[in-house]
Amino acid sequence: METFSWRRLNGQRIKLPIREAVEKTLIEESRQNHRLKVCIGTDSQVHGNHTEFATVIVFLREGRGGFMFISNDHTYRKLSLKERMLLEVGKSIEVAYHLCDLFDQYAVDMEIHADINTNPQFKSNIALNEAIGYIIGMGFAFKAKPDAFASSSCANKVV
Repeated sequence: METFSWRRLNGQRIKLPIREAVEKTLIEESRQNHRLKVCIGTDSQVHGNHTEFATVIVFLREGRGGFMFISNDHTYRKLSLKERMLLEVGKSIEVAYHLCDLFDQYAVDMEIHADINTNPQFKSNIALNEAIGYIIGMGFAFKAKPDAFASSSCANKVV
């Protein structure tokens, strides 16, 4: 997990280990009386012989906007669409699992967003059942397209 390199949307590197940075953020936001919800999502794009991934931790302030932490990585493995969709979900679960006890400790709701369409007419739907089972089986709340903005909008903008 600590092999992930994290930054803010403005490009500022997060120098603390992500767990410490998230806890510091939760404490600061609590001091400002902001009620938070966290959404974690990953998106990917295939570029020739490699696939780029972006994983985001989106902090939503109830009625006051939000901000996100971003991690980018890539692979040179050839992936099928289903494998790529499940790898996205796996990256989100890895981050969520690493941080979920902090969210419990600070009473912050958290959900995982999967960039998988619920409409069977779309190709990504091929991984929907496995993704739902994986996320729910880990005990996390789940959103898919069109409600999965953390992956389909936020991560999509930074991949």
